[in-house]
Amino acid sequence: MITEEWKKSTRSGSGSGCVEVRVRNGLVQVRDTKLDGSGPINQFTPVEWEAFTAAVRDGQFNLPDGLE
Repeated sequence: MITEEWKKSTRSGSGSGCVEVRVRNGLVQVRDTKLDGSGPINQFTPVEWEAFTAAVRDGQFNLPDGLE
């Protein structure tokens, strides 16, 4: 469940640089905290977020072999 609090991706491991997600004002917000957490925040509507995560699960953004 995504909440108003920033939630760290489980794929980020134990390091300080990670991807975090939250919901604020009805929008799903995503940020990369490799620097200091004050960088840009990407925002998605719930429909856009569902389409994006479905595409990720489907492998649509996978790099071709040899480019990983």
